[in-house]
Formats: sequence, structure tokens, C-alpha cells
Amino acid sequence: MENQDQVMSMPRIGDPAPEFRAVTTQGEINFPSDYIGKWAILFSHPADFTPVCTSEFMTFAHLEKQFNDANCELIGLSIDGLYSHIAWLRTIKEKIEYKGMKDIEVTFPLIEDIKMDVAKKYGMIQPNEDSTKAVRAVFFVDPRGIIRTIIYYPLSLGRNFDELYRVLIALQTADEFGIATPADWRPGDDVIIGPAGSCGTAKERMEDGDIDCKDWFFCTKKLDKDIVLDKILKKK
Repeated sequence: MENQDQVMSMPRIGDPAPEFRAVTTQGEINFPSDYIGKWAILFSHPADFTPVCTSEFMTFAHLEKQFNDANCELIGLSIDGLYSHIAWLRTIKEKIEYKGMKDIEVTFPLIEDIKMDVAKKYGMIQPNEDSTKAVRAVFFVDPRGIIRTIIYYPLSLGRNFDELYRVLIALQTADEFGIATPADWRPGDDVIIGPAGSCGTAKERMEDGDIDCKDWFFCTKKLDKDIVLDKILKKK
């Protein structure tokens, strides 16, 4: 039981990202210290040379510049070895075509984690799903090295990359403008203003023409898409 608890332990939102040093396809990295000042997405996949993982890596590589432009670096992980990683990524570039993507070169780091040290630190091994493979975990780590969002998928389910990018932009927007984002928010949609801390503030909000209050606790305001993206994409 003690061993299983160790395998399933995982950091929580708001925790400092657990530190590790690892060998990758792009050399050795120290996480999160190498990424301080940038956002990072650390994500795991079950195994090299598997079809769902191949589709995901091709998609991430295809979108890497888009994530980089939002001051975000990508770091992949599986419990396979370095030479397996290299051979798999070479096969992707030379042989695989998916949704019109081909000749895709994966240039972000892919961590070797044969002993599952990193996977265990981050709770990526879920024994009831598979005791020898990492599930599809995604950790969003902010420029201070703090975990801000955690998303887990089972082995059979490929990730939605539009959603991963949306989460990144929403987190940065919330930080930059001191707001919250409602359900299905995308840049250009109205944003949520936090509940008023006093009756006087609530009354002022209800009378403010720039703020749309359905009631004292539910207030939104417009936030122009160009303002959001200009601020975020220039803060690299």
C-alpha cells in the first residue's frame, strides 16, 4: 500500500513544481529552474511508437511556435529510453503523415524516464490504468515555477490542443488583467469581475456603464481580443 501511495502521489495546483534533472532529446534539463521567466507545459505520454502518441507529438510540434509566441516552452516525457525517443522522432519526420502534417520535426525536449523517477514525482503513473506506462498528464507551470493547471487523460484519449492553448492564454489573461474567465472563454469574449467586497462597491458596479452586472455577484466586462493578444504575445 505504501508503494502504491508513492506511485500515485502528485503535486497540486498552487504547489511549486517538483524539481528534477533529466536527460532529454535536446540535452540535459533542470526543471523548473531552466524555465523560470517562462511558462512551461510538461506533458507525459504512454510510450514511443504508439499511434495516439504519434498524433499528439506531431500536433504539438506543428503548434510549437504558437505556444512559444505566448512565452511557453513544451517538455514531453515517457518512460522509454533516449535511443527509443530518437528513433521514434526520426520515424515521425521521415514516414508519418497525419491531417496534412508531414516532415514534422520535434525540436522540444523529450525526457528519458526509464526508472519512472519524474513520472512518480508528478503522479503520472496511475496503477489502475497501467502500472508501467504514464497516462496523458499535462502540467501548466508559470514563470515562477508554480503549477497552475493539471489535466489528466487516459491512455486511449488523445488530447485537445485547442483547449491546451486556450488554457494557456486564459491563465495569462487572468494574471495580466486581474479577472476570471467564464465557461468556454476565448480572447474577445467578456470576462468575469470578482465579487464586490462591500455593499458600496457592489452598488458602484451596478451603476458602472462599462460593467454588465446581472446581479451583485455576477458582473462581466468587455476585454478586446487585440488588447489581450497584444499584451500576452509581446510579453516574451
